[in-house]
Amino acid sequence: MSESPAKSVMQDGLAFERPLNELQQKIDELRKLKQDTHLDLDGEIELLEDRKRRETADVYSKLSPWERVNVARHADRPLTSDYMQLMLDDFVELHGDRVFGEDRAIVTGLASMDGVRFLLVGHRKGKTVKDRLACNFGCAHPEGYRKAMQKMRLAEKMKLPIVTFINTPGAYPGIGAEERGQAAAIAQNIYDMFELRVPIVCLVIGEGGSGGALGIGVGDRVGMLENSYYSVISPEGCAAILWKAGDKAPEAAEALKLTSKDLRRLGLVDEVIEEPLGGAHRDPKGAIERVKAQILTWLRELQATPIEELLAQRYRKFRSMGQPTSG
Repeated sequence: MSESPAKSVMQDGLAFERPLNELQQKIDELRKLKQDTHLDLDGEIELLEDRKRRETADVYSKLSPWERVNVARHADRPLTSDYMQLMLDDFVELHGDRVFGEDRAIVTGLASMDGVRFLLVGHRKGKTVKDRLACNFGCAHPEGYRKAMQKMRLAEKMKLPIVTFINTPGAYPGIGAEERGQAAAIAQNIYDMFELRVPIVCLVIGEGGSGGALGIGVGDRVGMLENSYYSVISPEGCAAILWKAGDKAPEAAEALKLTSKDLRRLGLVDEVIEEPLGGAHRDPKGAIERVKAQILTWLRELQATPIEELLAQRYRKFRSMGQPTSG
């Protein structure tokens, strides 16, 4: 039996990055040699660094959709918790859905950034094995979506804008979640977000899978990072349904048109935020700075728009998606 693409990636890392990692290893060896022997190796190091920059740019300009999916899942890619730590000046977390319990897969709280106050809602995946299990790897239960909407309603009362960070392979599909109304909770969030009388900014920072992403994905501005993906289903799920074979995930990724380039062309997202050379996992701080600048720009634009016009634009934005075009 052939090994699934996902399993291969987990074991061996990103295959297309191996030549780049080998170059980095040579650069590190030369730097160590220079430190230990005091030899003048600056010229050789500079040549290798220039070669690595050129090869990185070339490799990342030719990534397939499946390869971009794996970049979106990279273990070193910044998560919502990293954005909170490096982007925010202050954050007060808000817990619970007042019905069932606390869902760690979604974090909500009052935040401030460069003097701008807003409500932050985001998928939380966790970094350690223990945290990932507690967060269901970013797959939220219905209580997570109900918590998100309760806090959004609070933001509306406080006249605070809302910023959501989307990073989930999908909503949690367990029996308990279904018994507690998973589909209804997501559908209610989508419906209610159209009526919230405050600006809403949504950003896909990694994985944007299915209804799990849409449950906090209705906004006046919807953007995504260059190497993130946004799709009705994961490539593995699509392959399992259509071909009954996990090794068809690359073909499914191609057919789903889930990359930032595809979605921008189709008009499903407003903006694609360019990542540092080689992906956000190579320069998390640089990626977070770009995201911060874009969010502040969006919030300034939206705050200047009268609320009735904002609601009308929000409705028209999503109503026009999927409309047939002539030609």
